[in-house]
Amino acid sequence: MDLAKRYGRKSDIIEIAQEILDEQYKITSFTHPVCPIITPCLSIQTAKWGLIPHWTKTEEEAKKISNMTLNARSETVFSMPSFRVPVKTKRCLIPSTGYFEFHHAGKEAIPYYLFLKNEEIFSLGGIYEQWQNPITGENAVTFSVLTVPANALCAKIHNGGKNPFRMPLIIPREDDEKWLDTSLNQSGISDFFRPINPDLMDAYAVSRDFLKKNPKDASIIEPAA
Repeated sequence: MDLAKRYGRKSDIIEIAQEILDEQYKITSFTHPVCPIITPCLSIQTAKWGLIPHWTKTEEEAKKISNMTLNARSETVFSMPSFRVPVKTKRCLIPSTGYFEFHHAGKEAIPYYLFLKNEEIFSLGGIYEQWQNPITGENAVTFSVLTVPANALCAKIHNGGKNPFRMPLIIPREDDEKWLDTSLNQSGISDFFRPINPDLMDAYAVSRDFLKKNPKDASIIEPAA
């Protein structure tokens, strides 16, 4: 299933974006990968994970900030300096086929793969921004993934680490265009900040060495033996 069909949009970079989604079975946010995103005005484009606010002055500052803006908590997104402007009019959809979380059982951390049962490609809710590099003059499009309190399924799995009991904001397919609507007020945006029904999701444990595997290795998302 390609992105053009899923989102009803066309773009010059659909082939690039589709390749990113199809050929990599895992991406790590800390490496600031380039991912496909869907925006209101530019349809499907690519952006780097880790939002850089437009007011960032130096490359050094941009690198530091992007390491802290991989995710944006829905509870504070309207007050945080990096997020409070883009959340109002620069919301995006981030195509996903699934994501990974660790379940902590005593001293063990067991990786799980989580996904939607009936959606081959579903949408994470995000915000994006454009920043101009003062040295090169290049315009960089970057994004953050919004997070919300975990639903019942995710809370059982994501139970450890620095920010337990969280999950990405998942936008129901029927609400794609509403999430992108730049005329929504704060109340209308906040209505989205809730976990998706856990009955729509499923999850299973995967191999503990999945992080070491080549991103193109399909065994990454196979259930653990």
